Amino acid sequence: MAVQSRPMRTDDYMPMRDLLIETVPITPIGFNWDMRRLDGKRFYNDNLIDDRISRRPVQLWENEAGELVGYVLSESPGDAHLQVHPDFRYIEPEMVAWAEEHLAVAGTDSSEHTLEIFVNEYDALRQEILRGRDYAKMSYGGMCRHIRLGAQPFPAPAVPAGYTLRTTNPDDMADCQRIADLLNAAFNRDFHNALEFHHFTKFAPCFHRNLDLVMAAPDGSFAAYVGVPYDEVNRRGIFEPVCTHPEHQRKGLARTLMLEGFQRLRAIGALDATVDTGDAAAANAFYTAMGFTEAYRGYIWRKAW
Repeated sequence: MAVQSRPMRTDDYMPMRDLLIETVPITPIGFNWDMRRLDGKRFYNDNLIDDRISRRPVQLWENEAGELVGYVLSESPGDAHLQVHPDFRYIEPEMVAWAEEHLAVAGTDSSEHTLEIFVNEYDALRQEILRGRDYAKMSYGGMCRHIRLGAQPFPAPAVPAGYTLRTTNPDDMADCQRIADLLNAAFNRDFHNALEFHHFTKFAPCFHRNLDLVMAAPDGSFAAYVGVPYDEVNRRGIFEPVCTHPEHQRKGLARTLMLEGFQRLRAIGALDATVDTGDAAAANAFYTAMGFTEAYRGYIWRKAW
């Protein structure tokens, strides 16, 4: 079947999102992005016009019927992310070639250009494609953890004395600022602000207010936060983010919020949940202890030329 490519247009967002949702049941865990990741790039911004998708080129591939079958977008300068329907994996060499031409950045050493692509360890085909184009596997990457909610027993959430478990109130800009303050403190950042969270909660289709959980400290500030966007079609929760303020760590706050999230997901008929993690041993040990029994690891593959 003939496939043609073109640049992204402003009306392409929902078809791009729909492709991610459509391919969940017919691909391995983490093969394509979850729709929350795309929603975040589009709506978790204080400026909804200058969003994090449109800042770099995005290319789409369509079949003869005009149906979207794949696209390439960039998350940071010098990287490329391939999202593709599994029936059309034969277009991946073309997608990689486009990414090399349009998304590579100037190299920091003697090379003129560099490009990085994340590849799951189970994805032998993509590894073969990249190896044939002179990519090298790096020692760093990430992991997607998966949990099936059906039969697994979970203890009841236990809220520590002095703390209050509640949902966020994104209509209250003070709550939005508390989220920004917590994210900055937990991840050692300084760029989060109230408006980006407000926009995400207002416009992102994956946001579910009843699944957006915080632990409020005695002074009213937010001590821990667990957001659980929800894929209603596939009945899957996505734990993103999971964080605790450094001043409130080692009290079981994130664990309690995640257990509450499991209970609420079950109550609405969710089948499973995922969480993306990095390479940190402590974080992955935590998610193993929470019952995420499946782990899907991947690494960055890098080309310099």
